[in-house]
Amino acid sequence: MIEPLLLAVVRVSTFVGGFALTAATGFFFERADRLFLVTGRHVFADEPSGHHPDRLELRLHTDAVDLTRTAVLSLPLYRNGMSLWRQARDSGGEVDVGVLELDRATLPLGTVLRSFTPAHLQDELEAIGLGAPLLIVGYPLGFFDTVHNLAVAREAVVASAFGVRFQGQGYFLTDARMHRGASGAPVALRDPDGDPALPWKLLGIHSARLDMRTREQGVDDTLGLNCAWYADILRTLTA
Repeated sequence: MIEPLLLAVVRVSTFVGGFALTAATGFFFERADRLFLVTGRHVFADEPSGHHPDRLELRLHTDAVDLTRTAVLSLPLYRNGMSLWRQARDSGGEVDVGVLELDRATLPLGTVLRSFTPAHLQDELEAIGLGAPLLIVGYPLGFFDTVHNLAVAREAVVASAFGVRFQGQGYFLTDARMHRGASGAPVALRDPDGDPALPWKLLGIHSARLDMRTREQGVDDTLGLNCAWYADILRTLTA
């Protein structure tokens, strides 16, 4: 059996018309029979970089045994000039998480995937200690198993007080070696007593690496720290 977490994660390719722009990471979240794609909000649109795709493509598995069998799902980002994704703000400002609801009727025939649900969210925040072991599963620099269309995992640990908004923002820190292309990846903690179909807790959504502006190039190494938005934002975005 393939690790179910790998079937919950998908590579997200952005396009303007037929022109490819960027690649990122997303994952599936299900609530009351509604299915959502979750990724970084900046994947949908990013003003500072001038990133304005008009559609996404997801490559989905269509056979639970033969993982080489896949199909592409194309998703428009606008209808009648209005954006189709949802994003949020909190007391700290913009939250770098966005969701796009998927119409199950448009999924390729035989699609095989796993979804996080509200039951996978962590309710008792104090139960997550500093240094708790995590996995961040995604597509760093677009790298993945191209034969079987599977993401790769990076080990991480919780690097700031979990449940405390780091510097007033709605995220916590992870210590992991991360790269571009992993934006939108789930930050997960193994939960052997949880849902057997997906035995993981969803703690966060990876956003970006952090560094110090005062770091002396060529002398100081990068911090190796990253921000992960608390996954409970999905309660609001999928309501």
